[in-house]
Amino acid sequence: MKEKQKALLSPKPPWLRVRLPGGERYESIKARLRELRLHTVCEEARCPNIGECWGSGTATVMILGDVCTRGCRFCAVQSGNPRGWVDPDEPEHVAQMLSQLDLAYVVITMVNRDDLPDGGAAHVAKTIRQIKHYSPRLLVEALVGDFQGSRLSVAKVVQEGAPDVFAHNVEVVPSLQRKMRDVRSSWERSIQVLKWAKAEGARITKSSLMVGCGETNKEVKEAMEGLREAGVDVVTIGQYLRPTPKHAEVQRYVTPEEFEQYRKWGEEMGFRYVASGPLVRSSYRAAEAFLIGILQGQAEKARELGGEPFHDRYGRKRRLEVLA
Repeated sequence: MKEKQKALLSPKPPWLRVRLPGGERYESIKARLRELRLHTVCEEARCPNIGECWGSGTATVMILGDVCTRGCRFCAVQSGNPRGWVDPDEPEHVAQMLSQLDLAYVVITMVNRDDLPDGGAAHVAKTIRQIKHYSPRLLVEALVGDFQGSRLSVAKVVQEGAPDVFAHNVEVVPSLQRKMRDVRSSWERSIQVLKWAKAEGARITKSSLMVGCGETNKEVKEAMEGLREAGVDVVTIGQYLRPTPKHAEVQRYVTPEEFEQYRKWGEEMGFRYVASGPLVRSSYRAAEAFLIGILQGQAEKARELGGEPFHDRYGRKRRLEVLA
């Protein structure tokens, strides 16, 4: 027990060091976001990749308010009951503001809205349509909740919103769902949502896993297999970092070598892209660069973007490894 407590209190390993964000494009996007009063998960969640993403023209915008009806043990977003309140002007407002930013790829995410009959699906779909109206070349990923297991809501987002990428996160391996996620969430429901999205016509589906929560590597592999069986095309895997002392503890820091093993497993399983590393997050510039090429129907473009030199999450300069 003492050894476990000591490990939990030990400083982060060197591979989790983060460089301060900067650069002309980063500063420009930051300034415009302030002017337009757009809320991004990048800032609110203090994402370690904010400089890399904004510098390359990607961002994550949260809609449907900032109060979530669920209370997961890993998430810092405020929990509560919005009592059905929705800003009817938000889709138009967000779309107009995004049209003023120099972005190539945007992720539209949401808080869970169990207080709404459709879970917020119509609002998400309308927001995506408005974004496409003002910025037809902007690629849009919808990172959504489980809509309380409603296939109609999933279909509404996929068919009426027509996002370029449909994303829903399983978050952790099956054995840790009750420990880390709200009781209204489950592995089975999340997998079903991803299957429905494919069946309803989603071109690319994406999901994410956090590790370091107490899972074994065998469980990680089995979870990846479950995602692949559900038809998921892209998976991101990253280290769980505790937002505050009130949240679930980090059980261990997964090594870069293990993350590399996860990536290799994913390639062998047939994922179109695997982003695996200590600081990888659900919305991650490396995966998005690859998706830009694929979504434009240009395999060569994907390889070109994938060949762009960058510093990976271990601090090594390398090129993205892109699966054809």
